[in-house]
Amino acid sequence: MSNKHVILAAGGTGGHLFPAFALAEELIRRNHIVDLITDKRGERFRGDFPGRDVYIVNSATFASRSPFAILQAGWKLVSGTWSTWRLLGRLRPQAVVGFGGYPTFPPLVASYLRKIPCAVHEQNAVMGRANRFFAKFVTTIAMSFKDTKYITGELLAKSHFTGNPVRNIVREWSSVPYTSPQPGGDFHLLVFGGSQGARFFSDVVPQAVTQLPQELRRRLKIVQQCREEDAARVEKAYIHAGIAADIAPFFENLAEYITQSHLVIARSGASSVAELAVLGRPSLLVPLPHALDNDQLLNAKRLTDTGGACYIPQDELDAERLNKELTKFLSEPFRLAHAARAAKEMGEPDAVNLLAHMVEGL
Repeated sequence: MSNKHVILAAGGTGGHLFPAFALAEELIRRNHIVDLITDKRGERFRGDFPGRDVYIVNSATFASRSPFAILQAGWKLVSGTWSTWRLLGRLRPQAVVGFGGYPTFPPLVASYLRKIPCAVHEQNAVMGRANRFFAKFVTTIAMSFKDTKYITGELLAKSHFTGNPVRNIVREWSSVPYTSPQPGGDFHLLVFGGSQGARFFSDVVPQAVTQLPQELRRRLKIVQQCREEDAARVEKAYIHAGIAADIAPFFENLAEYITQSHLVIARSGASSVAELAVLGRPSLLVPLPHALDNDQLLNAKRLTDTGGACYIPQDELDAERLNKELTKFLSEPFRLAHAARAAKEMGEPDAVNLLAHMVEGL
């Protein structure tokens, strides 16, 4: 196939951008030209985008019922759509692919007005609001889960199961097999949860592990993501308990840390669930409470249903409950090995190829 120009549109969060980056990597391997349209939040990921260029456009969500806020959001969407319409006229892409989030509104509206073939990719087990809005208008829909809430009837007829693409670095580490912890040996625990999850885990996880018996604490090797303002107190708690720990606000090599872990404690965002499955690592998932459409809860249920994880709602998880769960994991390596196998079976390492093929079909 000759070179084509594809524009990816994604909200400014990692959950939307990482699958877009994975697709960009694959389309570039196939000699296509790839650009990204996102909002100001996506600016911080500019240096990670593997494609040609990143364009920032105005966008907004109607989060407030205030008349002034509604008017302001509406103006941003209109101005963002107008600037994107002009941009598409200049770039003349052959296809536009949206990955969800309100920043996809201007690019997808503009592409529809320009009559450019477009698709949306849904990362979660429930179709997000932006993708739901455009589902009837796009040419095709890609699903990360075979059973995705709100994709039924005529929408299902034009949908394709691709899985959720993961980045090259994740696929490279996916060949490393899971090794069960040995009785009395080191137990590698990884904890991460993004900006909203990190604070909760910083409060609960140190309390739980420091209450373990000394012989179990000595086995622990913890890698934990913490917000900067929490790092000192978390590190102090682990030092006082005699637990080896690596604390940081962000880990560039997260895929490597997941691969080295015997157990992962994390939120259940779409990208996290996809990477845990492709890498084949057992996890205890704590869905983000009060999330729109309960997407993280449904993601966690999907992985738990396969036996690849277990999940606990945040309002049911305290230090005492987590202490009991960790005690079980530390004493039942066979349970972890089973979960690792089940997670691996659910993983879709070829998702990016399936999605790229679908995009080429546009």
